Amino acid sequence: MEKTEKRRDGVQGLPNGWIREEVVRKSGLSAGKTDVYYYSPDGAKLRSKPEMIRIIGNKADLTAFDFRSGKFLYNALRKGKSRLRQGYEYSSRGVRSDASLVLPIRQTASIFKQPVTVKHSQGDSETKTDLKHGSQDQPRQMFWEKRLSGLSACDYSGDILKALDLPKSVQGVGPNLTDENLLQSIASRLHLSNQPVIGQVASVSAIRKNPGVHINPDQPLIQKLIVTDDDIRRQEHRVKLARRRLEEALKGYDIALGS
Repeated sequence: MEKTEKRRDGVQGLPNGWIREEVVRKSGLSAGKTDVYYYSPDGAKLRSKPEMIRIIGNKADLTAFDFRSGKFLYNALRKGKSRLRQGYEYSSRGVRSDASLVLPIRQTASIFKQPVTVKHSQGDSETKTDLKHGSQDQPRQMFWEKRLSGLSACDYSGDILKALDLPKSVQGVGPNLTDENLLQSIASRLHLSNQPVIGQVASVSAIRKNPGVHINPDQPLIQKLIVTDDDIRRQEHRVKLARRRLEEALKGYDIALGS
């Protein structure tokens, strides 16, 4: 276990309640290294200056604040500004001595500064990388439903619930997919996507030949579904039967409570 030594003290110049912590590592490959942390008045642990700026906001100006030492280094800030002003000096031949200027300067033998006006003749346009790659979507693992194989849902008493039976018209398009995998694929698409579930449009042969190209990740791993009017009528009949059985069960439950 790595041993450390901690020292805490207040920070002059910050609002009341701010604490600076210095942690010195005593062992391991990083022995002797010092880590610096700050704690806000509400106890939040901060590891960088940007985090401090977000929390302090307008309560204090941290421009000259040095995160490592915990001090305000105004002299270093003034020296930095002085170097920026000196960057525009010219040599005796009139050649600029700093190439980091914002505006280009005409390279002549004159000893006078001659700024050049920059005129853009082309409006905003897409870069080559935008045209090449387009919008970047987060990659998804193909056939990830197989990782859920062997997992089953249970009720409150721990009994495993019976899996649903898929219609014969629902056929998978991936290699060695079980009905359980197809159910997981359909359920995930219904939950994560707002698009209608229609299945894979590409043919089974094309998907087997190159699934990475032809599989649509926004659709479940089933062949394209075609719902007919007969399918709709059969489903409506099943729903009516289920509602009737539920109504009869509730009536029987009320009668049992009354007796």
